[in-house]
Amino acid sequence: MLTTASSSVSATPMSALDLSSDRPARLDAESQAWIDRLRARGAQRDAALAALHALLLKAARYEIGRRRTTFRHLRGDDYDDLAHQSADDALVAILGKLDEFRGDSRFTTWAYKFALYEAAVKIRRRAWQGREIQLEPESWSLLAQRGATPQQDVETAELLAGLQDAMKTQLSPHQRDVLVAVTLNGIPIDVLAERLNTTRGALYKTIHDARRKLRSALASQGLRVDGSTEDTTP
Repeated sequence: MLTTASSSVSATPMSALDLSSDRPARLDAESQAWIDRLRARGAQRDAALAALHALLLKAARYEIGRRRTTFRHLRGDDYDDLAHQSADDALVAILGKLDEFRGDSRFTTWAYKFALYEAAVKIRRRAWQGREIQLEPESWSLLAQRGATPQQDVETAELLAGLQDAMKTQLSPHQRDVLVAVTLNGIPIDVLAERLNTTRGALYKTIHDARRKLRSALASQGLRVDGSTEDTTP
C-alpha cells in the first residue's frame, strides 16, 4: 500500500512543501529532523516517507481497533484495508500542509492526528456503505421525552409542534433534508457529504443557517429552544 501513497505524494507540488516564514525559528530537534528529511530529495526523503507512513499506519490501526466494537459486521480484512487507506491519505494530507506545522506540538503528535481523523471518517463511511440515507424523521415521538410534570409535557408537545411547522415553512428543502439527516437520524456528516457530493464545511453552514431560522421562528411564537414558553404578557 505504501507504493500507492508514494505515487500520490510524488505529484504534490514542491511549493506546498515550503516552510512558512511565520513558523517559530526553533523547533524541537526531532521535529526539525522530520521536516528536513521530508523536504530533502532522493533516498533520504524516501526513507522519511516510509517511516512516516509506518507511524500513520500504526495510528490508523489503533483508531480502527478502538472503534471496531461498534462496527461488528466489518471483517478483519476490511479493517486492514481501511487502515492502509487512512495512512495513505493522511500522508498526502500532511505533505500538503507541511508548511502549516508551527511546532506547537511535536511533529509526530501533529501527524498522528491526521491518521486518527482519516481512520474515523473511513470507518464511518464503510459502516454506512450500501445503507439507505433517511432524509425524513424516523419518528418525532422519539424526541418527546416525558417531563417531570404534566406542564412540562404540554410545553414539550407545543415546542415540537412549533418546530415541525417551522421546518416545513421556514427551511428550504435542502436545509430540511440536511438538518433531519444529521440531527434527527444520526447520519455522520462526512457520510452525508459523500452521498450528496458536497463538503463537510458546506453542510455545517447549511445546518447553522437552518438552526438560526428555526430559533427565530420559535421565538416569534414565544417558544424557547429549551422547550419552555416565554411570557410575552406585558
